[in-house]
Amino acid sequence: MDTITQKNNRQVAIWLLIGVGMIMIQVLLGGITRLTESGLSITEWKPVTGSLPPLNEAAWQAEFDKYKGTDQFKYVHQNFSLSDFKFIFFWEWFHRVWARLLAVVFAIGFIYFIVKKKFSKQMIMPMIVLFVLGGLQGLIGWIMVASGLVPEKYFVGHVELATHFIAALGLLFYTLWFALSLLITPQQKVYNTSLKKWMLVIAVVLVVQLAYGAFMAGLKAAVTAPTWPDINGAAIPDGMNELVPFAKNLVSNNITVHFIHRGLAYLLTALIAFWFFKAAAVKENTLFSRWRIRILGVVLLQVVLGILTVLNATDNSKLVLFGVLHQFAGMLLLITVTVLLYLLQSKKVQ
Repeated sequence: MDTITQKNNRQVAIWLLIGVGMIMIQVLLGGITRLTESGLSITEWKPVTGSLPPLNEAAWQAEFDKYKGTDQFKYVHQNFSLSDFKFIFFWEWFHRVWARLLAVVFAIGFIYFIVKKKFSKQMIMPMIVLFVLGGLQGLIGWIMVASGLVPEKYFVGHVELATHFIAALGLLFYTLWFALSLLITPQQKVYNTSLKKWMLVIAVVLVVQLAYGAFMAGLKAAVTAPTWPDINGAAIPDGMNELVPFAKNLVSNNITVHFIHRGLAYLLTALIAFWFFKAAAVKENTLFSRWRIRILGVVLLQVVLGILTVLNATDNSKLVLFGVLHQFAGMLLLITVTVLLYLLQSKKVQ
């Protein structure tokens, strides 16, 4: 690879990594929006005109009146003042505006690199996929909001919330993988089939765990068992099979979702600890060694923050703080797994 190509690749990769950072902020804003119950404060989807918030008291009152038509206001926030409404409106508005800013950053960068001819032919299709994923994420976001704007619904659907969350993480993964493909050289990779297979297992468990984290948030399941290490005084709590059919308990029963989320956390930690010691056999690769240490540190941080989130679930302000930090650590863990997956190869390409 010549010097000019390397320079171009590095510039494109930096742009993509900026996108990764912005996606992480977007996910965190989504977490704050959910935990502050702000998601239904804006009842319409206006991709262009919705960029500006209400600019006078009359406009604010008009938005508040629209919100008053939701069942969330009627049955949950019926005592809200206009000032209370402005608070939740801000987080949903900021979440949407950041998504638009993210789209602008990607679009401007794309146009710039096209004009400067810094893209190689191999980059065009991944770029198209990137924009499709971004647009799809916006659509899923509105479907999620719409799921809570129907009669007898006080919040967005937890399944729709999880879909929106996992789609955002999928976009994060794809963007980061694309950047790594432009930065990592063959000499920096590790060729170990066994470690690669175990990391794939870890990745699958992590995705399921993250989805259950979204179920936890959507169902407010942390409040059902704000205890640790037991779950309301038991290792296996009562009420885990109350719904019919039984499969419904796996996604819609608060205490079952809570139990599964904790169990997956323990399983994930054990798998990473096992992989960590197994990967110690790889010696002469500094980059790999750094990320090997990071994955153990991040998963332990994630567990601690998860415990703190559960223990503070009944204190709303602390729940928001620890819940968002827990979500942030989850993204750090996903990033670490993604990097290690990229560094690991099953066999060396001749």
